[in-house]
Amino acid sequence: MAWNSGLIQRILDFDARNFLLDSLPKNATGMEIGVHKGDFTKRILERTSPELLYLVDPWKYESSSKYKNSWYGGWLGGSQERMDRRCDAVKQRFAAAISRGKVKVLRAYSSDAFASLPDAHLDWVYIDGNHLYEFVKSDLEQACRCVKPGGLITGDDYGEGGWWEGGVKRAVDEFVATRDDVELVCIKKCQFILKKR
Repeated sequence: MAWNSGLIQRILDFDARNFLLDSLPKNATGMEIGVHKGDFTKRILERTSPELLYLVDPWKYESSSKYKNSWYGGWLGGSQERMDRRCDAVKQRFAAAISRGKVKVLRAYSSDAFASLPDAHLDWVYIDGNHLYEFVKSDLEQACRCVKPGGLITGDDYGEGGWWEGGVKRAVDEFVATRDDVELVCIKKCQFILKKR
């Protein structure tokens, strides 16, 4: 039987995300930036049993041509109405956890969500929002303020290419190289894990 290369890639990516999830502390306070439809959120809840999980996403349709191949632009994003429906579906999907105070949905840009939090409030952050360099750089800087010493700053899509033209990799590499308060723990496939000193 011949293996489909796309299927193999999805299996490897799934394994890398499980590795990352198993690296996160259990019963902790975390933040997922870039929720989309909440599929990874479900895995976070199942594998880490967080005390509190912030879900951060503006669910905003981006009409600029630079976003035409992103989840929130072009035909994949569809329209602002589709983004609104995605947000509502996520709130409904996690309604029980929201009512128990385990999940808090912040429909906002990550910069605004971080600004609403005190210093050293989070045990970990997972960055999977806007992948353009300047946005990833900002997320990393703000995450470092909001994560406790010993906490983790993690994320997706570390690598070359993509519609974001390697912006995640460039931002992460520069961040690690220019900061003495973070260290690179691991890069597995396209997942990265940094630790705040």
